[in-house]
Amino acid sequence: MIRVAAVGDLHLADDGAARWREALAPVSDDADLLLVAGDLTRLGTLDEARAVAHALAPVSIPVFAVLGNHDYHAGDEGAVRAVLADRGVRVLEGEGEVIDVHSTRVGVAGSKGFGGGFANACGSDFGEPEMKAFIRHTQALAERFGAALRALEADRRIALLHYAPIATTLHGERLEIYPFLGSYLLAEAVDGAGADLVVHGHAHAGREKGVTPGGVRVRNVAQPVIRSAYRVYCLNGGDGIDCAPEPSGA
Repeated sequence: MIRVAAVGDLHLADDGAARWREALAPVSDDADLLLVAGDLTRLGTLDEARAVAHALAPVSIPVFAVLGNHDYHAGDEGAVRAVLADRGVRVLEGEGEVIDVHSTRVGVAGSKGFGGGFANACGSDFGEPEMKAFIRHTQALAERFGAALRALEADRRIALLHYAPIATTLHGERLEIYPFLGSYLLAEAVDGAGADLVVHGHAHAGREKGVTPGGVRVRNVAQPVIRSAYRVYCLNGGDGIDCAPEPSGA
């Protein structure tokens, strides 16, 4: 059984490291790997990135992350990624990595993703250059993400995103902002490549559980949704993935 801990949307400022450090301290006993689904920082500054690295210091299991829109705000996303990488965090953008967990090869492919909307309510790369650029950015990220997921030579595959791949996990958010919360192209990438679990964040008022059109389970792990420092899911070859009680914490 592979235990996957996940959380997104920490929005950690440089004064929040101690609280998150304490909240994440038990995760190495509770899980085999930790996924962080974007928006690790509040404004994407280097001081905030260092605070995230400090908060993750007690974590001894492998940590995978993607950046979120907040992590891009200051324009220092490359430096933020470097700070996290120095801590040992595997920050993915259209990339995948495989690790060995209990003699099982577990692959994680990740991307920030982007918006655009969902079936029958989505944008298209037509019209003004600004609209074309918006949708083509999502297309490019989804294609690269799908290729990374397909390339994983693993027994279990996990897709890690910030933006949502389906609308179901957005229920509770205002319909008007769905196009800015995710894109169906991300789900198409997952279903085309195959995965055991999809994890995303970004939708603070959404719901936790959903499934892609192809039947892959999706979990929205934005911290305001799961209301805990992390949630643990199990990949055990069975039908279910929800396997552990909710931990207390941040």
